[in-house]
Amino acid sequence: MTNTLHRQGKVRNLKEDYIVFMTTAKGINRDGSGPKIQEFMRICLKYNPVNLGDVKQGNIHQDDIEIQKLIANLSDGAGSAAVFTDLDTVQKVVEELIQADLGISINISGLLDEVQECCRKAGITRHSAEHSLGFWGARDLLPEREILEINTLCGHGMVSFNFIRKMIEYVKLRRLTPKKAARIMAKCCECGAFNPVRAEKLLEKAQKGEFTASGKEVEE
Repeated sequence: MTNTLHRQGKVRNLKEDYIVFMTTAKGINRDGSGPKIQEFMRICLKYNPVNLGDVKQGNIHQDDIEIQKLIANLSDGAGSAAVFTDLDTVQKVVEELIQADLGISINISGLLDEVQECCRKAGITRHSAEHSLGFWGARDLLPEREILEINTLCGHGMVSFNFIRKMIEYVKLRRLTPKKAARIMAKCCECGAFNPVRAEKLLEKAQKGEFTASGKEVEE
């Protein structure tokens, strides 16, 4: 199970949100995997991901991160991920990873049908598929849907509900642009799975008055 499975939203905006990452298994292929993970990240970087990071070092939107140094410091079993916004680019990444034949599991989070088609076009059949069963328990304690759409872009929950509300309010007051606010929120996500482009579009909705800082949609 990966925390990137819990992303919320409608199909039309989930079509612009794909996370490619690799995982190793202790006792099977973790030892000596550092150089392979570095090559994985170099391949992803060639295709201009909107975010890229390692859970131990941070992501490329953080001020003190230098991309080449981040890649060089990746060690055995490092949790590395890259985020893309279109399926054609993901397909090119998959095709190059097939050629690289790194011997490590490659995972793609996205709409199941689209990811399956991407693999088919790249000439492979996906090994397996996972999906989230949604939220269980006291769901009345969850924030509004629009807040969750941004919060779940970081599966570890590092972008807090109240911080998101604050960024929405700043955008509505014109104190921050949607792009700037999205980049600020992206810095909070250590693993690099946060999609700042999708967050920016959600904040643009707030700026247009389509929903408030509380997350409630404005009635027409």
